[in-house]
Amino acid sequence: MPKVIVAATLAIALAIVSFAAGGAKMKITSSAFQEGGNIPSKFTCDGGDTSPPLQIAEIPSGAKSLALVVDDPDAPSGLFTHWIVWNISPQTNAIAEGSAPKGVHGTSDFGKSGYGGPCPPSGTHRYYFKIFALDHELNLPSGAKRNQLDAAMKGHVVAHGELMGRYSRKK
Repeated sequence: MPKVIVAATLAIALAIVSFAAGGAKMKITSSAFQEGGNIPSKFTCDGGDTSPPLQIAEIPSGAKSLALVVDDPDAPSGLFTHWIVWNISPQTNAIAEGSAPKGVHGTSDFGKSGYGGPCPPSGTHRYYFKIFALDHELNLPSGAKRNQLDAAMKGHVVAHGELMGRYSRKK
């Protein structure tokens, strides 16, 4: 009997640690492209540079807010942030094409607020659309940068998900 109690306690503890570390999974998808697929040019600097439609699922019931980050790890200067928004309502399950979620908008590495689509200088780059469920709203001002968002989210992510798309410019 004691072994069963110890095993059950350990399983519960591991589940809590996993949840506290942001181990729970959410889903973020787009009707415009599949996971690992090519992002249509209309959502890039070669097209209308509008944001693609996004669907968000499996948001934990205890989430107090969401944060959205779009970045390119293949940029020549390192990780390049294309879009950051936080304090999005956890009831948000879709972001329409060409629109932005209601929330606080930060400054991308383009030096502006709002979506900036893929625009790789050469080759094929990967673009990650990441969604984070947080245990509280963030006390960050509009215009904050990615490093400030990352620091504010530390220890508060209860779940996350990501969608990766690829893009290379036609020359």
